Amino acid sequence: MTHPAQWLALDGMLLVLGAWLAIGLAGIAALRRLGFVARILFPIGGIFGLALAVLALASVFGDAQVAVLALGLPGLPFHLRLDGLAAYFLFVIGAVSAGVSAFAAGYFRTGEGTPPGLLCLEYHVFLASMVFVVLADDAYAFMVAWETMALASYFLVTANHRIAEVRAAGYVYLTLAHIGALAILLAFGVLQAQSGDYSFANLRAQTLSPFWAAIGFGLALLGFGAKAGLVPLHVWLPEAHPAAPSPVSALMSALMLKVAVYGMLRVAFDLLHAPQWWWGAVLLAAGLATALFGVVFASVQTDMKRLLAYSSIENIGLVFAGIGLALIFLAYRMAPMAALALTAALYHVAGHAFFKSLLFLSTGCVLHATAERNLGKLGGLIRNMPRVAWLTLVGVLASAGLPPLSGFVSEWLLLQSFLFAPGLPDSLLNMLIPVVAAIIALVAALAGYTMVKFFGVIFLGQPREEKLVRAHDADRWERIGMVWLALGCVVLGLAPVQFIGVIAPVTRQLVGAGLGDAMAANNWLLVPTSAERASYGPVIFLLGVAASFALAFLIVRRLYHGRIRRAPAWDCGHPWQTARMQDTAEGFGQPVRQIFEPFFRMQRELPSPFDAAPRYRVTIEDHFWRWLYLPAVALAERIARLVGLMQQGRIGTYLLWSFLTLIATLLVVKR
Repeated sequence: MTHPAQWLALDGMLLVLGAWLAIGLAGIAALRRLGFVARILFPIGGIFGLALAVLALASVFGDAQVAVLALGLPGLPFHLRLDGLAAYFLFVIGAVSAGVSAFAAGYFRTGEGTPPGLLCLEYHVFLASMVFVVLADDAYAFMVAWETMALASYFLVTANHRIAEVRAAGYVYLTLAHIGALAILLAFGVLQAQSGDYSFANLRAQTLSPFWAAIGFGLALLGFGAKAGLVPLHVWLPEAHPAAPSPVSALMSALMLKVAVYGMLRVAFDLLHAPQWWWGAVLLAAGLATALFGVVFASVQTDMKRLLAYSSIENIGLVFAGIGLALIFLAYRMAPMAALALTAALYHVAGHAFFKSLLFLSTGCVLHATAERNLGKLGGLIRNMPRVAWLTLVGVLASAGLPPLSGFVSEWLLLQSFLFAPGLPDSLLNMLIPVVAAIIALVAALAGYTMVKFFGVIFLGQPREEKLVRAHDADRWERIGMVWLALGCVVLGLAPVQFIGVIAPVTRQLVGAGLGDAMAANNWLLVPTSAERASYGPVIFLLGVAASFALAFLIVRRLYHGRIRRAPAWDCGHPWQTARMQDTAEGFGQPVRQIFEPFFRMQRELPSPFDAAPRYRVTIEDHFWRWLYLPAVALAERIARLVGLMQQGRIGTYLLWSFLTLIATLLVVKR
């Protein structure tokens, strides 16, 4: 029997959802009152996000709750369900949105292209729609919320709609979003098995043939993969993120991509029971390809928001790789190993949400302080923006997968799940698993390389432009939001055992096993299987690092007292060095460009010895635009021209086409 307090949790979440919509309407009432919208409405929205996180965290450990809302069409009410899986993702949405909303209170200004009140409406509708997607328990409610989420995010991406590049990015995003939505709708159509009932309870009860189950899985992968940014459906991400305001980019990367992950988990583990091993192999291959593709492209970018967009593609690839491995283990009845792989994926969902939103917010601070996002024109900002720099460093270290922060824990667990995989009944999989583990390690190394470039080129060295000297640090609201997200990175890194206890009910729901009890038995020591094989103590590691730094400081103070001098950073012993002599973003990425040259479509602009103003520029393009999307556009235009031939402007021609259509319809019905 469900405890009454659990029903209060679901009611509380609906109140949060309603409060966000009310805040959005209040923004419309105060359309151009920037101070009221930014300093009052956005912080209130952040408080409700925090309330959502608390309610969701308490609901992870409870029984499933269901409810029916008398909304929608006659005979098609909205069904809601709050279980462990939904509660976990709602916790991530609430916790991250609290920090982003606080940051938005200081970020948004007049001149963003959209009135502040309208931005407030779109922003909070976006948050509410993501919550409703996760709570939906029937295909109808799910699709309504999904399309609302897509439309709200589209309007947010195109906030600066007067810029042609922003409008183009919005069209690309909206097109792929609707292709994905169509695939998801068809997947639900397959899963209901001609029963006519689209509730998730009915979908769970259906027993599909292997063929139709595979079709449903493939359609779900296409739909949710398009929203998550799996290769080759990723092309909207590097276009939309640079176009959107930084808080919007943070929400899209940290939360909207995770809602797509939630949808894939819901279909693959919950609605489709009895998964096949090759489903996991497909997800694993897609995840690995996405991760490698994303990190390679991220390492050669010169636009800081585009770099983070490709980095998000990489991290989503790691999440899908973990989900794929979990499906393989589950298909072979290896529930504990499936729980380990799924725990790694879910841990990365939360870790990536915190550190990537933090990094996008830091780019917003840099963009407002310098009006520049080209890495080649930045540098030395740690002097004028020390608070932003140090908070960004937390996100950079977490994104690079370095201990003792959140990114290390999830990637370490993922590697452990691959290393402990031998023993699968399939010899081919046993042979490929170590290769896959090596690719994961390569991705992690390149991610560290990319983050060194990101932080070093922006904050270290000397300013490359004169205007950078006038850069200002983040304001109070922006710092509050960034500090909150940085604390999330630290807490997830230092308390992995406790957080795995939160994930354990979710893995028990999906694969029938969890790591919570085994982890709790080792207190603060993280032990995936046995202490003899592998273990990790983040607090011990942190104390060891702190002790090493303290000892080094004392030794330097004791032995070199009075002989310490300060010098400009990165002068390499040459006091006459200028900013033109330090590493650039292009130079940093040159080794990767050479090694992975087949990945790129490059255009080089090389200076001649006689140029009065020599200039070197490398343009990196995605092959998928020419291989897939431009031919698809050309084909669509040809079909449109052929269809246009029927539009002659003559009533007789239109009657003829109507008659032929009627005859064809009657023939089909008769059969």
